Amino acid sequence: MLSALVGYLFIIGCYGIVTSRNLVHLTLCLSVAQSSTYVLLLGVGFREGDAVPVVQPGEPVEPLADPLVQALALTDIVVGATVSALLLALAVQVHKTRGTVDPNELVAQHG
Repeated sequence: MLSALVGYLFIIGCYGIVTSRNLVHLTLCLSVAQSSTYVLLLGVGFREGDAVPVVQPGEPVEPLADPLVQALALTDIVVGATVSALLLALAVQVHKTRGTVDPNELVAQHG
C-alpha cells in the first residue's frame, strides 16, 4: 500500500514535470515528486510497537524507532523547500526579464 502511494506520487510528479508549460507549475510538480521521498523515508523508518528513541538513565531499553530515518526525512523536507524557493525565485526573474514562464517560448526567444 505504501509503496503504491510512493510510486503514484512520484509518477504524477514526473508526469507533471514532463508535460508542464509553466515554470511555476514545473516547480510544484517537482515538489510533488519529491514528496514521494518523504513518504518513502517515513515508511521505511516506521515499525509497529517501537518506542520513541528517548531513553532516561536507569530505564529499561525497549525496541526503539530509528531516529536516523526521521532525521533524513526532515533533511529531505528542508532541502526540498530550499530548492522550491530557489526555482520559484528563478521563475520570477525569468518572467521579469523575458516576459514569459513558458519553456517553449523561452527556447524560441533564445534561438
